[in-house]
Amino acid sequence: MSDTREQAWQLLRQHVQSEVLLKHCLSVEIAMRSYADKFGEDVEYWGAVGLLHDVDFEKYPNDHPNHAREILTAAGYDNQFATDVESHAREWQQERTLLQKTLLAVDELTGFIIACALVRPDKNLDNLEVKSVMKKMKDKAFARAVNRETITTSAEAMNVDFKEHVEFVTKALAQAVKMPEYQELPLVG
Repeated sequence: MSDTREQAWQLLRQHVQSEVLLKHCLSVEIAMRSYADKFGEDVEYWGAVGLLHDVDFEKYPNDHPNHAREILTAAGYDNQFATDVESHAREWQQERTLLQKTLLAVDELTGFIIACALVRPDKNLDNLEVKSVMKKMKDKAFARAVNRETITTSAEAMNVDFKEHVEFVTKALAQAVKMPEYQELPLVG
């Protein structure tokens, strides 16, 4: 585990106690690292942005992500990093960079994919098919808090086919859950 990742994890643990939220942050980290690798970007940086994207959510749920900058800069992260974290707010007005578009595109999708896996008898991401996720997308009663429009339009903003996006994130999560750094808090099971 890199020093960068370990520092981000320690900072997250200082500000987030909820196991559910920690698992969500881990899943977003996984998706961000995978996309960074695919796009030839800085895997450590993108992963840290994903891991810390909800660093202020537990303490300030009604004013998230507006307190992330103060937490991140106090911990030594620069303004660009804080801006990248803040950019996943749906009401963000500025043009998003590729990293920022990706963060928005994977934020709710990771949780939706994991929810799809958890309702399966085997609870296994390896066996989760894109068509199953697509079917659940149409079921408005399933994971009703998930904003499906944000999930689909953010993938479009990345210029990624939505089904390919679902498949890519599902595979990334399925591979990562077997890695040692994700064994402490299993995402599914």
